[in-house]
Amino acid sequence: MTTSPPQELRAAALSILRMSDPLAKAQSARALAESAETGLLDTERVFAATDVPGRPQRPALVPPQDVPLRSPFTPAGRAALLHAIAHIEFNAINLALDAVWRFPGLPSAYYQDWLRVAGEEALHFTLLTTHLGTLGHAYGDFDAHSGLWDMAERTAGHVTARMALVPRILEARGLDVTPGLQAKFAQAGDTQAVEILSIILRDEIGHVAVGNHWYHWCCEQEQLDPLTFSERMATEHRAPRIRPPVNEAARLAAGFSPAELAAFRAC
Repeated sequence: MTTSPPQELRAAALSILRMSDPLAKAQSARALAESAETGLLDTERVFAATDVPGRPQRPALVPPQDVPLRSPFTPAGRAALLHAIAHIEFNAINLALDAVWRFPGLPSAYYQDWLRVAGEEALHFTLLTTHLGTLGHAYGDFDAHSGLWDMAERTAGHVTARMALVPRILEARGLDVTPGLQAKFAQAGDTQAVEILSIILRDEIGHVAVGNHWYHWCCEQEQLDPLTFSERMATEHRAPRIRPPVNEAARLAAGFSPAELAAFRAC
């Protein structure tokens, strides 16, 4: 794999992170991931924006408790549920790009890994919003919340805390709930949603594995006990507790240890 200078990758990631148009951000994230992979990084592109992250005017962001429960067994409910998943993937693009630009001085492989994640999250977002369009809706049509990004802000000052909590707790939750969502969409007759979620689950195992790899690398550099530090960070930063269902097979494939799974069971 050829590599581009991390400072150029980080600057490009920050530019895309600041973009507010969702589809343009997704397309640019995929293009950056591909150009970084080939070593043909286009450093001439300039994106004008001021906020981190750039967000569209819609969807409206409300407290998590104000986002209604969604059922896939009506067309409107299915669209709302797909929209909620698309919003998670949109935030995941931002989280991966933020992991690239925010933390300097890490190995080149770290930046390559998170750019690849950003590109795959962008693909997920595109697949979901395209399918959402077949139901007569677009991204932004339903309210959403900013819980994922809130944790990014809490861990902005410490890469080890970021790796401990965002990929390994918040994003890993997708490994647990996706099979159940697939079953519901299958029961509702939405085979396209089931297929998209299969792609997402496959890729998310790899994304969580990236988080696990770099979390353990950071812990080794700082001489931290991974299990103890993760538990302390979860308490300090008010991370949600792991609750059933827990997809142990997917979590093992993503690099969680048996000891960590035992700790999840004890929660």
